[in-house]
Amino acid sequence: MDEGPYARAGGRLPGDPVPDPGLGDPVPDPGLGDAPAVPARSRWPAWGRAFVRLLPVLLIAVAVAYDCLTPRYFTAGPLYTAAPLVAAPLYSRRGTLLTGVAVVAAVISLQVTYGVAHYADSITELVTITTVAGLAVFVNSFVRRTDERLASAREIAEAAQRAVLPEPAERIGGFEIAACYEAAQADAFIGGDLYAVQDSPRGIRIIVGDVRGKGMGAVAAVAVVIGAFREAAEQEATLEAVAQRLERALAREGTRREGLDAFEGFTTAVLAELPHGDGTVRIVNRGHPPPLLLYADGTLRALAARETALPLGMGELGVWPDRADEAAFPGGATLLLYTDGVTEARDARGVFYDPEERLAGRSFRHPADLLDALAEDVRRHSGGGMADDMALLAVRRP
Repeated sequence: MDEGPYARAGGRLPGDPVPDPGLGDPVPDPGLGDAPAVPARSRWPAWGRAFVRLLPVLLIAVAVAYDCLTPRYFTAGPLYTAAPLVAAPLYSRRGTLLTGVAVVAAVISLQVTYGVAHYADSITELVTITTVAGLAVFVNSFVRRTDERLASAREIAEAAQRAVLPEPAERIGGFEIAACYEAAQADAFIGGDLYAVQDSPRGIRIIVGDVRGKGMGAVAAVAVVIGAFREAAEQEATLEAVAQRLERALAREGTRREGLDAFEGFTTAVLAELPHGDGTVRIVNRGHPPPLLLYADGTLRALAARETALPLGMGELGVWPDRADEAAFPGGATLLLYTDGVTEARDARGVFYDPEERLAGRSFRHPADLLDALAEDVRRHSGGGMADDMALLAVRRP
């Protein structure tokens, strides 16, 4: 992969749009150092959370004030019944019970003070409020059990992700490494995207890929690909041989599948090799978005394959030898690999996200800073509604 005359000087050609200043850090002037990283996505402000927590107390206070300031025929019963129901999903069981007791005590005190406790409508109101307070405690117990089950499911999902997609070490073979997985579905921790880094006698070997499909079938295929990659990366002499080993592993996996996956199961993947003591990177691309090489001066280059190739698992449609492309990987440069969850993210107008355009001319102190800024920018571009999972992996040569 010779850079040639078509490398993007400064990451942009004349007339290209200027990238959004919200992503990354401008290339610093000499001696000025790097700018701070982009902050993480904001959540509810502190005052909003405090207001929600105080809402049951405010409802009781407003109800008492309303009863004190209006004639007897006006009642704040709806506010009294709302207070314990609002407390049920917000407070503990004890807090919900205390809210119900406070509501009942307030109603009884006001009825006795104004001498209306013996009226039929007052008795009906008290019974209604007491019943709702009891139901609020039951609702609280149900919500707590549901939260516990969800927390348990999250822990299991996190454990599965750590087992199938373990976080790579921050430094391997002298390279700085960071990885990130963003699930499109809320509270989902793992899907069909994958990444792995393996230190081998022939250099650091990397894979980033995307398995066709969703659900547990895709997770099973991810486990097969990563397991085969780790073994092949350690044993095979060339990156091309690693790709062929993965092809055979997916072919065996396809014979055990049923239905559509038995015929249409495949994995797009890009494999990279960083030889020890050699300032180069070798790439084998099997139908995957091309990696990006970000130089220290802000120049950006897409490492597109010279020859297109089918994804892994589609060997029956055509057989030809894999050929690795080679490019210079100088000190200070960062190699970025990603899945199509990045490029398929669309904004409200239907415009796809372009990582080359958004990253051109930007500099980052560490691979983790790059991934944080990129993930945040993709979320902002898509309005938080990503259509597909997103796996990111960045490697920097110090």
